[in-house]
Amino acid sequence: MSKTLNERAQYLLKSLIEKHISDGQPVGSKTLAEDTSLSLSSASIRNVLADLEEKGYISSIHTSSGRVPTEKGYRFFVDSLITVKPMHSSAVAQFQDQLSIGKNIQTLVNSASSLLSDLTHMVSVVSLPRKEHFILSQIEFLPLSPCRILAILVFNNKEVQNRVIQTSKDYSRDELIKAANYINETFLGYDLLTVRRKILKTMRSDKEKINELMKNAMSITDKALEDSSSKDAYVIAGETNLIDYASDSELNTLKKLFETFTQKQKMVDLFERCLQTQGIQIFIGKESNYSSLGNFSMITSTYAAEDEPIGVLGIIGPTRMPYDRIIPIVDITAKILTLTLNQ
Repeated sequence: MSKTLNERAQYLLKSLIEKHISDGQPVGSKTLAEDTSLSLSSASIRNVLADLEEKGYISSIHTSSGRVPTEKGYRFFVDSLITVKPMHSSAVAQFQDQLSIGKNIQTLVNSASSLLSDLTHMVSVVSLPRKEHFILSQIEFLPLSPCRILAILVFNNKEVQNRVIQTSKDYSRDELIKAANYINETFLGYDLLTVRRKILKTMRSDKEKINELMKNAMSITDKALEDSSSKDAYVIAGETNLIDYASDSELNTLKKLFETFTQKQKMVDLFERCLQTQGIQIFIGKESNYSSLGNFSMITSTYAAEDEPIGVLGIIGPTRMPYDRIIPIVDITAKILTLTLNQ
């Protein structure tokens, strides 16, 4: 792709994009003539810019104004021209401290999201691990009050989750102990998705065969597990940060983006796509295939457990974000989260 632009054009495109990222204003040939080390006149620079515009790398907002990068220009910049800045060792140490061993997965995800937002001053999104990652190690039920039960679930021999569930009938402590024993004996070692699928299949197909104990156990467990993937599919932080980058004319676009954050399935679908490719991915503008992200860029990376990608984290910001600074932050966060989960 770099063969389509000669060295001079690449240098001027890089200078123009870096200048636009810095101040958000259209960049003119006179500004580039002052800022670049090339011994070129404004007229020569205008000719190069005209060629870049014809090829779709930059565009003019008004005929008399300077140019701004297009999505194609940003893509070429990110793929071929950018020089990523390594993170300072003190910042890496801060990551390691906040994503330390001993925290449960929910706390780690919350910490990672807050950390990303604080360091980038943009929106951070971190998905919770896929349900297939949660292997049932133990389940216990405790009565709280009439028709309310505390379900204590242990996954992967270390992750503990407590859920209060509402039931249609009262259960005695003895009934709950027997129900938990039945589930532990029957479904121990299966992942959460498989447990729920087997429970639902049995409840639908063997209604006459299952006794009262089995029926109680499956009913309570199903309530404890239902909607656990969609209710807290991801953690988001720093939504209001984007207001600082938006002009008055862009506030409606920002509003649509905020609405996307509340439509969890759209984000979950995008994360599922990200999970198919390990490491850093960059979506510029419409590359995400979601219209609400059309004026924004998204930088993501997968995090893993036992060499298997189980979740996605990333940031969402304006297309004129400082990619050279943001990319290593996302990359380091994913690597430290992976390291913590594996230890």
